[in-house]
Amino acid sequence: MRFPSGLRALNHRDFRLFWAGQFISLAGRWMQSVGLSWLVLELTNSPLKLGIVGALQFAPILVLAFVAGAITDRFPKRSLLIVTQFALTLPAFSLAALIWGGHVMYWQVAVLAGLIGVFNALDMPARQSFVVELVGKDDLTNAIALNSAMFNAARVAGPAIGGLLIARYGVAVAFVLNGVSFLAVIAALAAMRFEDLPRAHRGTTIREEIADGLRYAIGSPLISLILSLVLAVSVFVINHSTLVPLLARDVLGEGVHGFGFLMATLGAGALVGAVALAQLGRGRPPLAAIVVPAIVASAGILSLAAVRQFWLAAILLFVIGAAQILFLAGSNTTLQVTVPDELRGRVMSLYTLAFAGVTPIGAFLIGSVAEAFGVPAACFAGGGLGLACVLALTALGTRRGRLG
Repeated sequence: MRFPSGLRALNHRDFRLFWAGQFISLAGRWMQSVGLSWLVLELTNSPLKLGIVGALQFAPILVLAFVAGAITDRFPKRSLLIVTQFALTLPAFSLAALIWGGHVMYWQVAVLAGLIGVFNALDMPARQSFVVELVGKDDLTNAIALNSAMFNAARVAGPAIGGLLIARYGVAVAFVLNGVSFLAVIAALAAMRFEDLPRAHRGTTIREEIADGLRYAIGSPLISLILSLVLAVSVFVINHSTLVPLLARDVLGEGVHGFGFLMATLGAGALVGAVALAQLGRGRPPLAAIVVPAIVASAGILSLAAVRQFWLAAILLFVIGAAQILFLAGSNTTLQVTVPDELRGRVMSLYTLAFAGVTPIGAFLIGSVAEAFGVPAACFAGGGLGLACVLALTALGTRRGRLG
């Protein structure tokens, strides 16, 4: 059976396995995300402490991203991913056991959130750079779009189901299901026919390889602009795990079910954006296809400052989700199509750093502003600063050099 053009990456058997396994796992991760945020609010009732837990999940990426990129370029990616999937089951099952035992405390949640971040620091660049090895560059744009669609279908299903299950059975069920879901990815990776070989390197040290990657990224006007835009949007705009539960509870007066629905709406918008992206042609997207969605996502967060109705918040989050995925998928595709094969792991580790590693900064900023001045002020600050940065970076980048 041959898949149509919009699904052409699924013609690669190993990518089909990876895609299906990731969907199950990511649905579990989104359930855990809802459960973790709600658990922290139940334990502490503090927006700042919620922001700190969000930051701890990504702080290790900030520290370990460069080393993780060099490791990804040296070692077999499938083997690395099997190790990280097994490792990520540990904090999930540990949190479930602590909750069921009635002993869970905030410091334990914070420590385990940090452990999740350590494992994700290696998992993310390996996963990002693994896709091109499964489908090749010709089908990479479509594969990234399908991955984005899968990611956001999981974002719709995970929070919606998670919110219902947590309301009925308690928060521990979200962590159990997430731990079990990693087994789907491990099974998919084990069933692949892909020849899992490390890439030959020049006998240089990891420090020298990190330096090579940094020199390439800084010296390329297009790569440096894309990474700068991802950095700015990630710090100021993509703080949904901190912002949305606060918006649901403190502004809209909703419980965990309403929070889960808002997160699902955000994911539904992203799913629509990803499906639209999958219909586009091959090759690198134009710069406008990256900048315009970044502007729309920033303006959407800014607009949430004035929202007091649940339905209007859901509509805005739908638009933000669609714009965000068009921006991130366009950025990801541009990087992977442009960089040389031997530098892909290191450049994608920089992407991981810009996308996820700076989340502690954004989560702490949003949590601090929300606690001191209220949730609308946090929306205004995040969206306004994000919009200003996107416009300024684009103007500077286009002046710097050739971006084609």
